[in-house]
Amino acid sequence: QVQLVESGGGLVQPGGSLRLSCVASGTNFRIIAMGWDRQAPGKERESVGMAYFMTPSINYADTVKGRFTISRDNALNTVYLQMNSLKPEDTAVYYCHAYYYEDVRHFEVWGQGTLVTVSS
Repeated sequence: QVQLVESGGGLVQPGGSLRLSCVASGTNFRIIAMGWDRQAPGKERESVGMAYFMTPSINYADTVKGRFTISRDNALNTVYLQMNSLKPEDTAVYYCHAYYYEDVRHFEVWGQGTLVTVSS
């Protein structure tokens, strides 16, 4: 079973930057895609973006395009979220999200989440 561990959340002022990291660990698995969801207070969880490990494709939500960048290190089973020009409405718990193969079956998993607060 794969586990995801996020790091890098915290408090940042509007207009600032923050970088999140997520590492996948386990045995006998192969990542299909890794990315990020977020859930703001009182709102439903939404997708921020996803990086596909077997193709160059990286997708983003319209709300973060041009401000957030997802990058990946396939060898380390790690994905990063670089967040620039942060806004108060980006305040949320950010969850790492992954799809992976284990033997011939595929699974979906989320991390525990890391809080990002954008406030002056």
